[in-house]
Amino acid sequence: MERIELDEAMLQGQAEIWRYLYSFADSMALKCAVELRIADIIHSNGGPLTLSQIASCINGDLTSPDITTLARIMRLLIRRKIFTVHHPSDGGDLLYDLTHSSRWLLHDSEQTLMPMVLMENHPLQMAPWHYFSQCVKEGGFAFKKAHGCEIWDLASRNPDFNKLFNDGLACTSKFLTSVILSSYKQGLSSIGSLVDVGGGTGGLISEIVKKYPHIKGINFDLPHVVSTAPTYNGVSHIGGDLFHAIPNADAVILKWILHCWGDEDCIKILRNCKKAIPRENGKVIIVEIILKEDGSGVFDEIGFLLDLVMIAHANGKERTEAEWKKILEGGGFSHYKIINIPALASIIEAYPDA
Repeated sequence: MERIELDEAMLQGQAEIWRYLYSFADSMALKCAVELRIADIIHSNGGPLTLSQIASCINGDLTSPDITTLARIMRLLIRRKIFTVHHPSDGGDLLYDLTHSSRWLLHDSEQTLMPMVLMENHPLQMAPWHYFSQCVKEGGFAFKKAHGCEIWDLASRNPDFNKLFNDGLACTSKFLTSVILSSYKQGLSSIGSLVDVGGGTGGLISEIVKKYPHIKGINFDLPHVVSTAPTYNGVSHIGGDLFHAIPNADAVILKWILHCWGDEDCIKILRNCKKAIPRENGKVIIVEIILKEDGSGVFDEIGFLLDLVMIAHANGKERTEAEWKKILEGGGFSHYKIINIPALASIIEAYPDA
């Protein structure tokens, strides 16, 4: 048999492909940990647990979990630094504990990504990823190729998926909202009324109004979305279509909305925003990722991954500042400023042209 010698660079290249080839395993292991509530089990104990102790909390007294399979899944998650393991000095069983990462998997925490883990890794959400090559060859949208409809249509007629989708978006809204409230005080304090376009079930606007009770809050989204929204003091829920008309207010806020749409649709939305706000003192507050081609910040890599999520699940994209400037100008907002906040997204404050 012929001996094939590979230099170090080729071996490294091969290893990289193997790693990316099986990168889905990281997501599936993470989803498994969330479904089994492993982080919650450790957190409820107030300290590290052995694998047997964790396993005993998974099914209660119903069945005996497969500890060997659990150990193998935890071994990968430890290697990924999602959990940590301690070796007791007395030689006892290994003790498993939380890390800063696994604290984001807790079910009952205000700061959690648990619903997003379940939402993004649901089979309905995973299917469109298999249509990328068709999208390149033929054009069109991956989600529609996979399911015969757009994600909003599927959510409107599938209550379980609608809840999964809304819960996923709501969890990211919670911790991003706290960052907005603490980092954007000057931008909110002078507003008399504010409409949250695509506000889901009203999480963001309710927190803004709670902190700034002088603001008249309007939560605006599709009728089937606002129909499930709870009642909040100072907030009115209005169902409608952002492509037709947007309720009038001093300012409009769009959090992770425009990245769901292509440039032409974004320009239509921005033009409707312009109609809804005063010409002199009105403004549009856009909370979105700004891609940095050579960025080395803690979240910069995530932006490029989310750009592919937009191919899979929506008709939009993440954008560089130059790309944002283009659609802002097209929508009638030539003047803007970028406000950096400690989050995945930034704030773009845009002002209407005369």
